[in-house]
Amino acid sequence: MSESIAENATRLWTPTGFSEDEWSHAESADALSGNGRFILPLQVFLDLDPVVRRSAKERIGVLLQPGDQLEKIADLLDQTSLVALAFPAFSDGRSFSKGELLRSRHRFEGAVRATGQVLVDQLPHMLRLGFDEFEVSHPVLLKRLEAGRTGGLPLHYQPTEKPEAKGPKYSWRRVRAD
Repeated sequence: MSESIAENATRLWTPTGFSEDEWSHAESADALSGNGRFILPLQVFLDLDPVVRRSAKERIGVLLQPGDQLEKIADLLDQTSLVALAFPAFSDGRSFSKGELLRSRHRFEGAVRATGQVLVDQLPHMLRLGFDEFEVSHPVLLKRLEAGRTGGLPLHYQPTEKPEAKGPKYSWRRVRAD
């Protein structure tokens, strides 16, 4: 393992590379009295005064756990600049769906961040769904990202928020030649 990867360190990665994380996870709205940008749990975000949410939009993010309903914040997406989606276990893919719905159905233009168990084989799929920030702590993924390797397969069978570079070429869209 390289010296730049500290044991159990979490680093922020975006498609442009590693960067300093401007956001901190907070458990209560009390954090907003200080300086900085804070990712709040869903219920804390919902309990904020709407005036506070609007005035502090650039400082407030919301964290959704896999069991949280996206619909609870659908009408409040204009009051946050970041939605963090938790992946507490590699086998729980509910946050994949939320990420895709944020981009396709709700047209959320802020940052969509993956937190928790972000693994090597999931990263390419997360990128295609519209995730653009990743809290990475998995040593293998950290090492690959430091080497500039995101992995993934170059061909896809299903459409997503980010289409293939050469345009969609899916078998069910083929026109039959008579």
